[in-house]
Amino acid sequence: MTETAPTKLLLVDDERTLREPLAEYLTGQGFVVQEAESAAAARNLLTRDTPDLVLLDIMMPGEDGLSLCRHLVESRGLPVILLTAKGEAMDRIIGLEIGADDYVTKPFEPRELVARIRSVLRRADRVPDQADEEMLYSFEGWQLDPLKRRLTDPEGTLVPISTAEFRMLRAFCDHPRQVLDRDRLLDMVQGREAQLFDRAVDNQVSRLRRKIEADSRDPQLIQTVRGGGYRLAADVVRIQGGKG
Repeated sequence: MTETAPTKLLLVDDERTLREPLAEYLTGQGFVVQEAESAAAARNLLTRDTPDLVLLDIMMPGEDGLSLCRHLVESRGLPVILLTAKGEAMDRIIGLEIGADDYVTKPFEPRELVARIRSVLRRADRVPDQADEEMLYSFEGWQLDPLKRRLTDPEGTLVPISTAEFRMLRAFCDHPRQVLDRDRLLDMVQGREAQLFDRAVDNQVSRLRRKIEADSRDPQLIQTVRGGGYRLAADVVRIQGGKG
């Protein structure tokens, strides 16, 4: 029987009095935890190992957490949970806009954080039906590969796409020509109810439009439905994808 490898976490926080006890608690919960006191230290660790999830403080000296979050999401495709202070509401919004998966507000119960970690990991690593995952989404010449999380344009060129953008485009592909309101989209993409983050959805849609629309100022594929939300105005078919 093959044993499952323990989940690896990278905890990035400049507050030693929070970081070290939290790392000890998470280790006791069965996680393998690496600690970094700054974004620079985190980047250095990432050259040697890749965690399954990053716990990231926003306010740090030097490079802040939002800048590192953008790198983790767009360049590394890693799930991120933000650790934020009560007064950082705008930073939380920006963090979700750039693709963070969730956030917890300091001070927090470690048990709540563990529940959030496991929830994010379930979404990120949910084992799909393999035959279904090998089927590509195809719409208007575009192809989205759910297994490899790759997007190619009608000319076959690979288009870089962040984890959050992938999730949102897949939500549209799973519900073509249906109006998806912001609450439903945010729940599908972020996996949580979020009352204050409609703007996060709007910004993710805007970034996705810049990737797939001929003119993002006059979108034809992802249309705004006034008072309703957004709709993928295209038929989507599933085709057999390659395994290579």
